[in-house]
Amino acid sequence: MPQQVRKGEELNELSLKAYLQANGLIADVQSELQVSQFSNGFSNLTYLLQIEGKNLVLRRPPFGAVKRGHDMGREYKILSKLYKVFPSPQAYTYTDDPAILGAPFYIMEHVEGIILTVKETKKRAISEAEFKTIATTWLDSFIQLHQVDYEAVGLGDLGRPAGYVERQVSNWGKQYLKAATRDIPQVQQVMTWMEENQPREYTHSLIHNDYRYDNIVFADDTWAAVKSVLDWEMCTLGDPLMDLGTTLAYWTMEEDGPLMKQGIPSPTVLPGNPSRSELVQMYAQKSGQPINHLVFYYVYGLFKLAVIAQQIYYRYAKGLTTDKRFATLDSAAQMLCFVASQAIEKKRIDHLV
Repeated sequence: MPQQVRKGEELNELSLKAYLQANGLIADVQSELQVSQFSNGFSNLTYLLQIEGKNLVLRRPPFGAVKRGHDMGREYKILSKLYKVFPSPQAYTYTDDPAILGAPFYIMEHVEGIILTVKETKKRAISEAEFKTIATTWLDSFIQLHQVDYEAVGLGDLGRPAGYVERQVSNWGKQYLKAATRDIPQVQQVMTWMEENQPREYTHSLIHNDYRYDNIVFADDTWAAVKSVLDWEMCTLGDPLMDLGTTLAYWTMEEDGPLMKQGIPSPTVLPGNPSRSELVQMYAQKSGQPINHLVFYYVYGLFKLAVIAQQIYYRYAKGLTTDKRFATLDSAAQMLCFVASQAIEKKRIDHLV
């Protein structure tokens, strides 16, 4: 649920209302505007705008963030096309004019439904049988995304699928080193291992890069349909198994150690959810995609999350954001690198810590 806007992350409401009117989203700039902020997530800022009986959503980059990784125009392009063929929000309008809010932003529809955040899950007595349905519905939508004809929908220029894996391994390593604030022994081991063990041949598809329970809007509590998938800032064209690897990194299990469950809180720890290995088997069976190099994909997912956590902590340590949730993300990065090293050493993705 949206909450009061965090201090320092307020919007210029006068400029915003003038923009909304100019783009046909409201009739009168004198209309009362209520702004609240979605607290879930650690990257782009998301606001709920309530005005003239409408609910709109605004997305903008974090304050103090560099443009790389926060390309609002790219996210707008994806959503303005993808909603026609895949459950995703419709984007209405985009601007990169800094005179309005000081940063690029776009406006999209607000989708009503159920998002299974940890907090939301605690409110519901979800049975083991229900979680089996949830996992199946969620996975079916994931596979549906990977089967979208991205050329036909107008997203063929979204990325460069050839060489995708090699670039990701190289770029995430470079980004970690730029954001490093302390020495983590496992980092170089993981980076070197990924460089030496990456797959050289793979398929291409549209990939989300952050596909997890709390980015999915279920239509209702029958859990039979996904109404919309959210948070498209890292969507691109690449190896769908890299997408799966990131998802596996988020897929915390009850058997995982307390640091991992605290660092990556997820409803996937609850009974009825498949294990990471079972999830891989389900994906392979439903998609018809053979899954080789499984440990690589999981290690990659863990390392990518470690880099993202470290980058956010770096902004916090430099005073570019005051969000207290970011104060311990350097420890989260260390934990993720340790788990990645254990996966490498034990050659598996379960029973690691």
